[in-house]
Amino acid sequence: MAVGNSLVKQGSKTGLAAYLTQDAVKKQINSIVGGKNGTRFISSIVSAVQTTPALQECTNPSILSAALLGEALNLSPSPTLGQFYMVPFDNKKKGVKEAQFQLGYKGYIQLAERSGYYKKLNVLAIKEGELIRYDPLNEEIEVELIEDDVIREETPAMGYYAMFEYENGFRKAMYWSKKKMLAHAEKYSFAFYKNGGGKTLELIEQGKIPEKDMWKYSSFWFKDFDSMAMKTMLRQLISKWGIMSIDLRTAIDKDMAVISEDGTPDYVESGEPTGQDDNIVSEQEYSEIAGDEEQEGQDAQAENIEESFFRKD
Repeated sequence: MAVGNSLVKQGSKTGLAAYLTQDAVKKQINSIVGGKNGTRFISSIVSAVQTTPALQECTNPSILSAALLGEALNLSPSPTLGQFYMVPFDNKKKGVKEAQFQLGYKGYIQLAERSGYYKKLNVLAIKEGELIRYDPLNEEIEVELIEDDVIREETPAMGYYAMFEYENGFRKAMYWSKKKMLAHAEKYSFAFYKNGGGKTLELIEQGKIPEKDMWKYSSFWFKDFDSMAMKTMLRQLISKWGIMSIDLRTAIDKDMAVISEDGTPDYVESGEPTGQDDNIVSEQEYSEIAGDEEQEGQDAQAENIEESFFRKD
């Protein structure tokens, strides 16, 4: 998934559409994706970037490297699937914005199930009033889930539970209270911490922060705390006790990193986000589907890129 130095120099000054049709870039894509799959791959990149305007400010090589990593893992960048995201971050040393590869919790599940080791794999937000008991010694949980789906969806979470069982019967499980998850989020998400963390989240959940002021709270922990919490549970569970395939280990090792020129992960310091960090995931998941005219324009642009990509000079 490395992108050569010459591509980096070209990508910093060229629009994405033109960049993807350069000979060196086409060769790079073909080496990972293959000719016939290039159409789908290019369309997915164009769609992801157009859905998330902040990505348009990132260097083209970093966008391509993040997308190629997702492609190599056979994961989709589609926001509706939530398997992985390309998240803009400021690179203070280079003075540019770069796209960071970020694995979604559905991507963790996809890769783990694909490995063939897991008979069962589950993660769940436990709502207030549902937990009867949790025995950490034997890792046994007893709950009484709210039967009405609408009521359950509207009920706040009190904790999070994740478990897996191998085909051979080995089983592992863990439970975190919401208080423990809040402490984790405040420690590892600068955008969440600097904007008040748990105290601000409580105000948001109570509807005490006007919608017009929500733009100030960029972290995805504010946008969808439960989804971020479930991803954290899977990461903690699988990375500590799970058997990991090569793809799963690669995804975990490179999660939340900018993929460097040589293919190695370049982790962004938690104290230097763009101010848009993990809220980009929220933008990608919650953005409305484009209108017919706008979508037709996106499709036409993708087709033009694809035509240039496959044209033989």
